[in-house]
Parts: sequence; C-alpha cells; structure tokens
Amino acid sequence: MRKALRWLLALTVFIGTLSTAGAATAAQPEATDIRDRLLSVPGMSLVEEKPYPGYRFFVLTYTQPVDHREPSRGTFQQRITVLHKDVSRPTVFYTGGYHVSTNPSRREPTQIVDGNQVSMEYRFFTPSRPSPADWTKLDIWQAAGDQHRVFTALKPLYTKNWISTGGSKGGMTATYYERFHPRDMDGVVAYVAPNDVVNDEDSAYDRFFATVGTQECRDRLNGVQREALVRREPLEERYRAYAAEHGYTFDTVGSLDKAYEATVLDYVWGFWQYSLLSDCDTVPADAANATDEEIWDSVDTIAGFSFYTDQGLEPYTPYYYQAGTQLGAPTIGFPHIEREYVRHGYLPPRFFVPRSIPMTFQPSAMEDVDRWVRHHARHMLFVYGENDPWGAEPFRLGKGARDAYVLTAPGANHGASVAGLPERQRALATARILTWAGVAPAAVTADPATAEPLARYDARLDKRGAERTPRP
Repeated sequence: MRKALRWLLALTVFIGTLSTAGAATAAQPEATDIRDRLLSVPGMSLVEEKPYPGYRFFVLTYTQPVDHREPSRGTFQQRITVLHKDVSRPTVFYTGGYHVSTNPSRREPTQIVDGNQVSMEYRFFTPSRPSPADWTKLDIWQAAGDQHRVFTALKPLYTKNWISTGGSKGGMTATYYERFHPRDMDGVVAYVAPNDVVNDEDSAYDRFFATVGTQECRDRLNGVQREALVRREPLEERYRAYAAEHGYTFDTVGSLDKAYEATVLDYVWGFWQYSLLSDCDTVPADAANATDEEIWDSVDTIAGFSFYTDQGLEPYTPYYYQAGTQLGAPTIGFPHIEREYVRHGYLPPRFFVPRSIPMTFQPSAMEDVDRWVRHHARHMLFVYGENDPWGAEPFRLGKGARDAYVLTAPGANHGASVAGLPERQRALATARILTWAGVAPAAVTADPATAEPLARYDARLDKRGAERTPRP
C-alpha cells in the first residue's frame, strides 16, 4: 500500500507539472519571443543567451526531482541548452551522457533534419548534481526520467517530431530513454553505443584487439605498451616529478604505480578509440630501441598520464559509478606482455570512484535493455565504427525489431557517423532519419537513395570528433 501511495503521489506531481507547463505555454500568443516562451515553462531559468547566425542559443537550468519515484524528496538544477531554429522544424534531443557544452553546436541528426536541438547534461555531472548527493539516485531509470520531463515540458513549444541521439555513453543514454519511455520520441539515432550485457564475459574485446587494423600497426602499439612496462622504474620517476610539478595526487586509484600501469594499459585501447589506421605512422616502429622520451611521449599523447590522478578522475566520478553499478566495464588480456610486467591488470571501476561512495553491481540492468532492444526496437538506428573497441559488444536486433538498423562505418573509430557509412547505407540511414522526423522530401520518399542532409555543413557548428569516453 505504501509503495502504491508513493507511486500515486509521483504521478500526481508529474501530471500537475505537465498541465501547468502546457497551460503556461498555451497562454502565450503565437508571436511571443521564443526566449519568453522557454522561460514560461515552470522550473526553467535562463543562464545566458549566445548569438549564432540563423539560430538562437540558450543555456538554461531546469528543476528536476532528485528521485522521480518520490518527487517530494528534493530537487536539483539540471543544465540544458536549446539551439533554436524554428518551432515549425523537428527537434533533436541530444545527450552526450556527461557534461553539456555551453557553446552552440549541432549534432549530425540536427544537420540532417535542419531542426532545433535540445541538449541535456546527465544528472550528477557538475553542476547538475543534487546537494547532498544521494548516489543511489544515479541510475539509468532516473536519468531517463530527467529526459522525459524535459521532453514533456518543451513538447508544447516544439510540437513537431522529435528524435533522440547521442554518442558513446550518450548513445547508451538515448537507448535507455527509449526503453523506459518508448512513446516520447519519433526516432532514435544512437552512435557507438557499447552494450556490455554480461559484465564478466569480455572475450569479444580480446578478439577485436587480435584482428583490428593491420599486423604492423598492432605490433607497433603492442611494442610501445610492453616497453613502457619494461621501463617502469625510470618512467615512473618521471611520472613522480610530473605529478609533483602539477600537484597531482593518487588517493582514489590507490598509488602512483597503479595510475601509471592503468595509463599504459589504456594505450592500445585509446589509440583505436581516437585514432585511425593512418595514424600508425606516429607510433614508434622499434619500441625496444626507442628513447625513454619517445615511449613517454607516445603513451602520454594517446592515453594521458594526467587522467588517473585524483584531479583527472574527479569529473568522471558519475560515469565510473554507473560503470560499476549498471553499465558494466570491459576487461581485456595482454598476451604480448609477460605476466611479470603486469602488476595490477585492468582495474575495475571501483578503483576510480572515491571509497566513500558505496557501489553494488546490478547485472540485470543491461540484460533488460538488451532484451528490450532485440524484441521491441522501433525507429532505431545504431551506428558503429569498424575500428572502435567499444563496438566489440554492440546492440543487436532480434525478430521483434521493426524499422530498426545496426550499421558500421568502415575504418571508423569512436567518432563514427552516418556520413562515414558506405553510400547505400548512408542514404538509407539519412532517409530513415528524415522520415522519422517528418521532413522527408517527396523525392526521398519516392527514392531513398537520393537522401541528403537538409542543412549545409557548418565548419564551426558541426565540428565533431571521436566521443571522449574514458576506458572504464
């Protein structure tokens, strides 16, 4: 009975918020400035507006309940941005799964449909963090609830079709949102979204690293990685001086030695995540005869020795918390390195989250999402990069999926895009996105092979690289 009453209270609060938002919006005349209409939404506040040709760009905060099951238990301010083009255009709902950029940018689906874009910061990434922080309220269901409330608040303003999107953890976020609120969006475009269904079974990653790229490139990378561990003593002395110079500490991971090894073990993964096969020429060809400086520089450039410091990890605490409680984290082997050189191995997420924050893994979370996608996916597009290690365990579609696709961009890394797909797949994906958004031209409806983005490429607005996802 108590659980039923809490559910009823939450539903009543939600309906009241939605009704108020709709009434406030409806009271505004059609000619009202979009800034005023946005600020008429209950709980919406303006941080700043930044100009950009052809758009209005707003940085806003929106009041969210800490717990969507019990909204009375406090609120926090969640940061969102709105890239406004016209209320007559479709809207793309983007989340990267981390912090939100406060500068104007346009994701690929937004360019394709020539639409508006609403971007949301993921809960618990500062400043969108409740105070005090109850970490048990950081899960995929609560985050989907955040998106659902933003959507219901803004749908009366942006009444045309909506498409959700995101890359990496953002692609996962868009997928989880669809799983829990399948009636909100008209389509989903999830880029490079990992799907670690069984956390303890990671052989797919070992198979990936045994075959990715070319043998020559793999040998170069493996050689540098091994040599960095063979030369641990002199290179750790350099690391100690580097940390002292910058004021870095290692309380969270446990020691400088663990941080050093974690960085080195990230090296090969980091290369394939962010680089291309053509970048192999930048990797020392003869690691055994390379200088300490060359080994250090190569590892630092690709993996970054500052990352596993307390200062480097702190912004990503919410991510590692989720990796260690629901998302899962890959573990890989290093057959090219003798066991005597690997002291700690791939550390689990627990080592990257302060010990004051309790963590318990929930294996059913990813199993549920995977099962739902296989049997219930509708209007969903998954895009992966052929050479991206995160794609070793992708989402797959079952017999129950309808108008859903999993496509792979040849040679692409963690920055895979629709534009990088083979010609026929690129046209198919573009046509489906336009159709889901409700803006497919008659020519595209008649012949999907003619599909092209509706907006021209903008070098500033559309600048996009590989999604910066840390290795869990």
